[in-house]
Amino acid sequence: MDQSLNDTGWRGSQEGWLEAAYHSLLDSGVDSVKILPLAKKLNLSRTSFYWFFKDREELLSALVALWRDKNTGNIVKRSEAYAESLAEAMLNVFDCWLDNDLFDAKFEFAVRSWALQSDELLAEVQQADQIRLEALKRMFMRFGLPETTSDVRARTTYLVQIGYISMQSREDIAVRMKRIPEYIAIYTGEVPQQRELDRFFSRHGHRPG
Repeated sequence: MDQSLNDTGWRGSQEGWLEAAYHSLLDSGVDSVKILPLAKKLNLSRTSFYWFFKDREELLSALVALWRDKNTGNIVKRSEAYAESLAEAMLNVFDCWLDNDLFDAKFEFAVRSWALQSDELLAEVQQADQIRLEALKRMFMRFGLPETTSDVRARTTYLVQIGYISMQSREDIAVRMKRIPEYIAIYTGEVPQQRELDRFFSRHGHRPG
C-alpha cells in the first residue's frame, strides 16, 4: 500500500478510504481510525464515506481482510512454491520477511496490537497463526520430515519471526543477509547450496560483500 494520499486518481474511492485507514492504523492505532479524521485527511466530506462503507465497523473489517489476504496468504503461497530442497523452500518463505509487498511487518504489528483490545480480532489473529503454522508444517513434511519434527521446526521458524515483529527489532540489511544461511541451517537442518543463496540474494538485490 504505497499510493500517495494526494493521488487524485483514486481519492474518494473505496481504496482511498482504506488506504487512509491503513496509514492511520499504522501511525496511531485503531482508535485513530475514525471517519471524520479520515475525511479531513482525504479532504473529503464525511458523508462521502458512506458511498463505500456502511459504517466504521465495515471499514475495520476491510482492514482485517486486507491484512489476512496479504500477510497470511503470501506466507502460505511462498511455503508452497517450487524448491529443489527444503533449504530453498525455507528461502522462499524468507522472501516474506524481506519483501514488504509480500508481508507487511508494520501492518502485522499494528493488527496484533489492535487484537489486545478486541477478543474477536484476537481470535482472528490466532486463526491466522494456525493457518501459517500448518502451511509451514506441510512444507517440512513435503520434504520427508516426520510430522512431529515438522511441527516443531515450523513453530521455531514462525515464532522467531513473530518475535522479531513484536520486539520491533531492526537489523541492517547486510547483517540480516549474512545471518540467513545460518538461520536456514538451524530451521531446516540443511546447509543451503550456494546456487540457492545466489538466487535468493539476486531476487532481493543483494550482493554479499
